[in-house]
Parts: sequence; structure tokens; C-alpha cells
Amino acid sequence: MADGSTEFKLAPVDSAAGPVALVTIDNGLDHAHPTVFGRDALASLERLLPQLEGGDWAGALITGKPFFFSAGADLEEFPRLRTRAEVVAASRVGHELFGRLRALPFPTLAAVNGACLGGGVELALHCRLRTISTAVRHFAMPECFLGIVPAWGGTQLLPRLVGAEAAVKLIVSNPLRQNRRLTGAQALEVGFADRLLEPAEFVDDSLAFLVDRMGDGAANGVRHPDMPRTDDVGEIVRRARAQLDDQVHGAAPAPYRALDLIEGAAGWTVEEGYRQEEEALADLLLGHEAQASLYAFELVERRAKRSPGRPSAEPGPVRKVGIVGAGLMATQLASLFVRRLEVPVVLRDLEQARVDEALAGVRGELEANRGRYAEGKARFLGSLVTGSTSYDGFQDCDLVLEAVFEDLALKREVLREVEQLVRPDTLLATNTSALSVTEMAAALDQPDRMLGMHFFNPVAVMPLVELVHTAQTSDDSLATAWRVAETLRKSPVLVRDAPGFVVNRVLMRMTQVLLRALENGNTVDETDEAVLRLGLPMAPSVLLQMVGPQVAKDVLETMHLAYPDRFWPSPALTSYASGSDELEPLRDERRDVEEITTDVLEAMAQEIFLLLEEGVVAEAADVDTCLLLGAGFPFFLGGITRHLDQVGISEGTVGRPLAEVRAAARMRVS
Repeated sequence: MADGSTEFKLAPVDSAAGPVALVTIDNGLDHAHPTVFGRDALASLERLLPQLEGGDWAGALITGKPFFFSAGADLEEFPRLRTRAEVVAASRVGHELFGRLRALPFPTLAAVNGACLGGGVELALHCRLRTISTAVRHFAMPECFLGIVPAWGGTQLLPRLVGAEAAVKLIVSNPLRQNRRLTGAQALEVGFADRLLEPAEFVDDSLAFLVDRMGDGAANGVRHPDMPRTDDVGEIVRRARAQLDDQVHGAAPAPYRALDLIEGAAGWTVEEGYRQEEEALADLLLGHEAQASLYAFELVERRAKRSPGRPSAEPGPVRKVGIVGAGLMATQLASLFVRRLEVPVVLRDLEQARVDEALAGVRGELEANRGRYAEGKARFLGSLVTGSTSYDGFQDCDLVLEAVFEDLALKREVLREVEQLVRPDTLLATNTSALSVTEMAAALDQPDRMLGMHFFNPVAVMPLVELVHTAQTSDDSLATAWRVAETLRKSPVLVRDAPGFVVNRVLMRMTQVLLRALENGNTVDETDEAVLRLGLPMAPSVLLQMVGPQVAKDVLETMHLAYPDRFWPSPALTSYASGSDELEPLRDERRDVEEITTDVLEAMAQEIFLLLEEGVVAEAADVDTCLLLGAGFPFFLGGITRHLDQVGISEGTVGRPLAEVRAAARMRVS
């Protein structure tokens, strides 16, 4: 298995109840390379099945290599499926092979020892019994997250095993909650597993459990998911569809199709359900949404981890962090740094009361989550965070991040003060959301150690960090910031200094269109609907209140100064920033919701094209990564550029697909 292909390996094991077939799913590689089910894996299973079907076995136990049961279907093979017939055949081969496992005349047990996703869950559902390890941290059916549906029996067998309500949660709700995953204990709680076991002797204990159940005959059908459950499936699915309407507004077909399949499982035979899954997958996989979702998955799960643009310089150590500011953002940053880096963090603000409030907030969060830590660890981490109204404690910091009010003069002054206190090799960073990092660095004696580290709110949740470099930022500084971001479990994207960077520039261009519609007489409901119908996660009016109208106004003013031909002062935003909830239209030029949606897409296409031409990022994939991880754009839009290219907006607006636009030569790429 030098090529890393997954194989099903058989070893006989003697037991008190007779010979047991121990089947291990393995690709011969370490834990960094998960086992997946591609053509080679399914061919291996097909070779194995006659040995199980024709042998004198008392039972079979299927488990995985260390840390992995299976990550499911091999997504790299999906692009090979170009016709409906090919998609149906790919689904059917899984049904046939897994169905043969299900039909074995002796008890079978899936011993889920590690990560179990998608097709791995479906394989386990075809066994009569299931054990799961307490070490499992990733148990999920993410297909709807990828714009498709489970199509190797999952939509049919899971409702029969755990009921429609739990099946809806696992197949539909969790994937739409940023692909939420369950632990082993939670998988037991929802009814997937029969027994939760500790990892130390997991396979041996699973074997003992199987032998025990074989001895009392309980493995012969009690938990085998054959018969439909009697839940009120219709009402459960009706409520789920209503919730979907609120979430994606019909923009993503996969979760709706999954609900149809779950509902159908209450009346179909398993074999009829298999056929329905095959047809559903064929309808979805070749569609825009699934193709965009798979592209988005590649960006955030694979491309981002390859760190495109990362310099080859050796990063410096970060043993202490200083944060200037003690507001909400600074408090979130302090909490993140102390939890992930486990180094001293020192805060500074002008008011001691604000510092005290920030310290209490960090320690309170640590205490509230003390269950995650060993005894006394939360208190220890809390003791690492200190602060005052002076710069005491900043002198030996390796990284100082300013997070004060969005005022360029103030930020320049703060950074200049800090530079006079710290060592010559201390990295200086700003969390500004739109202001010029270059202008801040101009106040420094050593501008090469300055860069932007733009985190997104809420800091604990949003994975993106825009790493903003200037023409003078050194590779050493950038390498250090990159490693810090990754240690914080964030995904850094390299961005050249330009007003608004990527996320805020694109979002503000969208917001500009919506504000203009309000000023022209459209209602807030209409502008919200224009965006929500795309499947975006939050209504613009809600996002504006979350960000704060004054902050949005400040960002718009920054963008107007830089690009006055595309970003204009907004009377509507000025009114909201002053505290008014009422807006008097300036003119009567209302547009239909469909027209506003088109205006939004065309404006975003133009702005993305321009920032690519300017070399703010290297390619459209970087824009999409930023919007997926920093703004929560849905996978089924592919960020946004894939959607703009698919529906022809890019071609109609800028003359070519955004995927073909490459950065200007001045973009820094290692």
C-alpha cells in the first residue's frame, strides 16, 4: 500500500463463540492521512466479501487504523464523475457492497475507533452492532455541507436506527451549523452506538462485547436497522423544512433533498431507498451548488493547509504577548492568545476599570470552560493575563498587537510609543479592519517589523486571519505572524496592504448597494431578502447592528477616501450611526428584490476583479477563502467567485471569469 490506497485487511481471531473475522480499514500511512473510500478501497472490499460470505465465521468485527475509522468517500475522485450514469453507478456500487455486509448471516460489529465521517458512518450502519471510542472527536455526516446527500444508505438506515428527529440533526442540521461534529459520547447519546468504550483496549473490548452479544443471541436483529421507525416523520420533516427556509431561503437544494429521503425512509423498503439516494446524488453532484461546495472544501481543508504565500524564513519565538487596548475585541484576543499559546499576555488601556473588566472577562471564560483543562489549568492560564494603565510588562514581549479605536493618528501614536519600549526584534501588529498598515508603519524606526493581523468577530469562532503585509514587511516578521496564527488554530491568508483588505472591502461594496437601495425607497426587508436569497448566513441589517453602524461608517469613509468613484458617503448609514432607526428615502427609485440581488452580485464581481488586478491577493481562491472563513459565506456559493463565474455575472460584468484573473506582479508570493 505504498500509494496510500485504502484496503480492507482480514485476520481471523479465535473466540469462545467461534472464529471471528477481524477486518481493518487501513491505507498504510500515518494518522495525518485518513482512510477514504475510493475505487481501490471498494475493489478491496469486493475482494474481501467472498471470504466473509463463504467462510465458517461466527461473527465479524470491522475497525480502522489508529485514530481513523474512515473519512468516507474520496472527494478527489468526484471530478471524474461527469455524467448522470457515472454518478448513479458510483452510488450503486457502495449500496451493493455495503448491502452484502448487511446481509451476512452472522453478527457484525463496527468498532469505531477514530474519526468517522460520511461513508464511514454509512458502512457502520450496515453492521448489526456498533461500538465507539471515547477518543472519537469527529463523528459526522457532512454531505449536505458539500452540496450532496448521503448516498450509500445513510438517509435510509439512520432514521430506522435512531429515529427521524436524530437523523435530521445528523444529516441536515449539523452540516448547516458549520459542519458540526459529534464526539463518541454524543454519538452514543443519539443512539448510533450500542456501547461507549475507552481507547486503551478498544478493539479487545469491542470483540468481547461482540462475543457476549453473539452468545445471548442479541446481535441477531435487535439493533439491525431494517424496519422503519414509527416517529411522526411528517411533522418532524415539516418543522425541519421551515427551519431550512429561514437558514438558506431555498438557495441550497441538498438539505431539502435529504429531508425528502429521510421522510421517504418511513415508507420505502431499504432497497427502494437505495434507488432514491442514487437518483438524488445524480441530480445534485453535477449541479452548481455541489461543484461550488467541493471547490470550497478543497480551499479550506486542503489548500489553506498548504499555506500558499508563506515565506521560507524561520519564524521567531513568541513567549509573551502584549495587547494595547482592553475593549471587547482586545478581550477576545487576550483570551485566544492565552488559551492557545499558553504564554503571558499583558493588556494596557487608559482606564483601569476597563482593564479590570477585560481581565475578569478572560478569567471568567477560562473558568466557565475549566472542564476542558486538567485540574488547576484554568486558574493557571488566568494568572498569565495581567494589565494596567501603563506599559509595564511590555518591555520583554515578543509580539505586541494594537487593538485600539479605529483612528489612524491614534494607532500611529500607540505603535510609536510601543516601539520605544520593546526590543528591536519584537513583532508589531495591528488589528485594524480597514486602515492603512503602511501609514501606521511610517511612524516607526523599523517599519519592516510591522504588519496587520486582522481577526474577525467573534474571535473564538471565525477561523480567518488576514495577514496584511506592506512593501517593507520582512519575511522574518511575516513568518513569525504566520506561525502564531496557525498556533492559534486560525487560517492565515496573505493580503497586500490596501484599504479594507479583502473581506471588508467586498462586504462594504455589497453594503453600499443595499444602502443606496434604502435611500431610493426600498425597505429593510427587501434589502435583507435580496441577500438572504443567496443563502448568506445573516441578514445585512442584523450584521450592521452586530458590527455597529458607527464602525461601518468609519470603514465606508476609509473606502471613500481610497476609491471615491465606487464608495460614496451614505446618508442612510450616517442616520443609523447617529442612533436613528427611521430613514426617510431621498428619492423614489425603488428596485425589485431580484434587481437588488443582481446589483449586489455585479458590484461584488467588479470589486473582486479590481482587488485581484491590484494584487491585494494572488488569485480568486484567496478571496473565496477569506469570505468562507471570515464572513461565513456558504460553501454552496464556493465563497462567491465560483458562483459569480457559474451564473455568468463575472463574464457580464468584467468580461471574463474571476478564476482566470491572476494577481499583479507586485503581489508578494513565495
